[in-house]
Amino acid sequence: MWHDVRALNATASFLTAVTVLASLVTGLWWLSQRPMFALGSVTVESMYAIDLKHVNALTVRNGVIGKIRGNFFTADLDQVRTTFETVPWVRRATVRREWPNALVVEVEEHEAIGTWGDEGRLLSVKGDVFTANIAETEDELALPAFEGPVGSEKDVLKRFGELRTAFAGVQLVPQALSLSNRYAWTVKLDNGMSVELGREQDRNTLKKRVQRLVGVYPQLVARLQEGRIDTIDMRYPTGLALSSASLTVPADASKPVKAVKKKPEPKPHGAANAGKPAAPQNKTTKQI
Repeated sequence: MWHDVRALNATASFLTAVTVLASLVTGLWWLSQRPMFALGSVTVESMYAIDLKHVNALTVRNGVIGKIRGNFFTADLDQVRTTFETVPWVRRATVRREWPNALVVEVEEHEAIGTWGDEGRLLSVKGDVFTANIAETEDELALPAFEGPVGSEKDVLKRFGELRTAFAGVQLVPQALSLSNRYAWTVKLDNGMSVELGREQDRNTLKKRVQRLVGVYPQLVARLQEGRIDTIDMRYPTGLALSSASLTVPADASKPVKAVKKKPEPKPHGAANAGKPAAPQNKTTKQI
């Protein structure tokens, strides 16, 4: 080998390249550790240039900046993004570097449309369930209530929009929508009425039941006058069942119906059978 000039030259070139590469890497590492590249600022901005309602940029930045490891070059952007996405009201975050020592974080807020379940969680307009302080919502008392099996959030939200449109024709607004574990629907309206819609046998089952209810609702209200309907069951093929505190059962409703004989009508004077006793009639009527 020591007499092979070509082999010696190749070995020397290889060792030189390794030495230069190692020196370059060492130099870059040394340079990257200089104080000038230590993170000097983390800026939090709205993703769509919309004012942030629930995320305070200063508070979030101060609360998260202590969890960021590394400097401008070594900071793990995925880790920074994940950290910001754990902040209440933050739906999504993106992170980018800004030369020479800054990070810019853009966040998208959740927009709550209602509560989800009984654990104090919220449902967003995009069908995401998240945890935040309900008292921070604009009008916590007016938030509709939703519940359903895990994974049904977007279906419940879509159905709520359809029901809101359908009941608008009779000036009713859904305030709560529930999907049971057996996938049966129940909607509560702003007049206090609860409507059982049942399970979907096909894609039009609920639509037909709601249309049938909306069609007869004015008549039901007119019949009850001042009475309020408490519940309506629309799971019947061609009818419905309702309950109302204003509906009372007569005290004698359990007594058997009696049959009474109808009195015979008197014959006019001058008839052929005048003077003869009238034959008894056998027709009866039911006393209701």
